[in-house]
Amino acid sequence: MTSGPIPVIKGHGTGNDFILIPDLEGRIEMTADMAADLCDRRLGLGGDGVLRIVRCDADDDPAATGAEIFMDYRNSDGSLAQMCGNGIRVFAAYLVEQGLADPAGMDIATRGGVRHVFCRPDGLYDVAMGPALELPGVPSVAVGRMAFPASAIAMPNPHAVVFVGSLDAAGSLDEPPDVKPDDFFPEGVNVEFVQEIAPGHIAMRVHERGSGETLSCGTGACAAAYVARRRPGAQPDGPVRVDVPGGTLLVDEAEDGMHLIGPAEIVAEGELSPGWVARWE
Repeated sequence: MTSGPIPVIKGHGTGNDFILIPDLEGRIEMTADMAADLCDRRLGLGGDGVLRIVRCDADDDPAATGAEIFMDYRNSDGSLAQMCGNGIRVFAAYLVEQGLADPAGMDIATRGGVRHVFCRPDGLYDVAMGPALELPGVPSVAVGRMAFPASAIAMPNPHAVVFVGSLDAAGSLDEPPDVKPDDFFPEGVNVEFVQEIAPGHIAMRVHERGSGETLSCGTGACAAAYVARRRPGAQPDGPVRVDVPGGTLLVDEAEDGMHLIGPAEIVAEGELSPGWVARWE
């Protein structure tokens, strides 16, 4: 852990909330336990994940390449994830706010590859999320006494997308849904329950691996929109509106893959207490 005050920022994208740790020179070794401690909603700051902001040339992660800044992302349980669609918008908003990136366009390195982000005139952030990949096979997702066939999508995080008549079918989502076969998603899976509202308009709830039920999931919205666009009677083109408990996202498709469009808000800035920092030195 570096000496001196450590700045900390809190932000969210459609209710998916994150703790940002600026560490441009790579002096902080963020461990799983540290991230989980920060994300604890009773004993820490509270968040669905931690975003460490570090220059690529100051980090030895193999994914820290192809851009100037690397988004080192961990889920609220401390586990690593390939990408975070809501998190990268908050990440980009902070970079713009600090003069570290051009709102007209920036590249950000992630464990899922380099992602291009820009701020639209309406203030929403557009993220080029890359292509959605349909995985072979049809896993089953069970909640309570009900089981549903799911579409398996890599975005690049793994997703099991289930279409239901009502989002109430997902139940409380206090526990991870039971996904079969057990070895279908060896690294865990995000499960999206999706309801069709109208052509080009869906609503979604999600249980994220490593975080539980969240108010929004950007990669999940992309996976759900991808499947929705391929269902009978679907809107053939144009963005898909995805309503999540924390707000609304838009998902479009282009030659370079899926595009996630939504807001990002920085809500607080401060410093980690010296006592907390000392626990990890």
